[in-house]
Amino acid sequence: MSGQSQRLTVVPTVTMLGMMKARLVGATRGHALLKKKSDALTVQFRLILKKIVSTKESMGDVMKTASFALTEAKYVAGENIKHVVLENVQNASLKVRSRQENIAGVRLPKFEYFTDGETKNALTGLARGGQQVQLCRAANVKAIEVLVELASLQTSFLTLDDAIKTTNRRVNALENVVKPRLENTISYIKAELDELEREDFFRLKKIQGYKKRAIEKQRETAKQFAEEQVAEKVSLQKGISINAAHSMLSAASEKDEDIIF
Repeated sequence: MSGQSQRLTVVPTVTMLGMMKARLVGATRGHALLKKKSDALTVQFRLILKKIVSTKESMGDVMKTASFALTEAKYVAGENIKHVVLENVQNASLKVRSRQENIAGVRLPKFEYFTDGETKNALTGLARGGQQVQLCRAANVKAIEVLVELASLQTSFLTLDDAIKTTNRRVNALENVVKPRLENTISYIKAELDELEREDFFRLKKIQGYKKRAIEKQRETAKQFAEEQVAEKVSLQKGISINAAHSMLSAASEKDEDIIF
């Protein structure tokens, strides 16, 4: 169906016209608010995209540094350094927690890492390579930080993408379906009300014509009755018939008209 032929099935009344106008005002305000929301989400979406690109570019260098640091630690401290580190670690010292950030009504998940407890590495690399082990740990902590930030950005990116698609679908539905349908319905109700008003006006004119003819008929009847009364009175006074009295009155009225004009 085209936009011009879409309308709601309603009874064309003044009350329904007010309801349709109120719904159109609400749809217009909702369209404006959703449009602003879509623009705000799009701006945030582009900022996150830029951060993802820059984070991925820096992630390559960070991961390369962490890999070289591990190789240097193994070279200096020996291959057994891995078992020594695992023996000293009981629980994870770096943990990740999540929180939510509200952006234009959309809750975006955010991940951040934190240190829980102390790292027991006092005896790690005591014989040799202690400094390289510490450098390796610092490089891998940096890599974890970048990975957590990238995971947070990518999750927010996907969530915003879905929210923008949903919001744009609602904006398009209001702009191309709901508002045209309400506007066509309002036009239809106005046309029907105008037609009803014209019909009422024509009906009133017909009724006035009927009343006018009825009044004229009543006047004519009253006039005839008065003439009958006068003719009857004249016939009684003159001792003539009623028809003769009518003829006499008609002649008198014609004579009076000649005198006047």
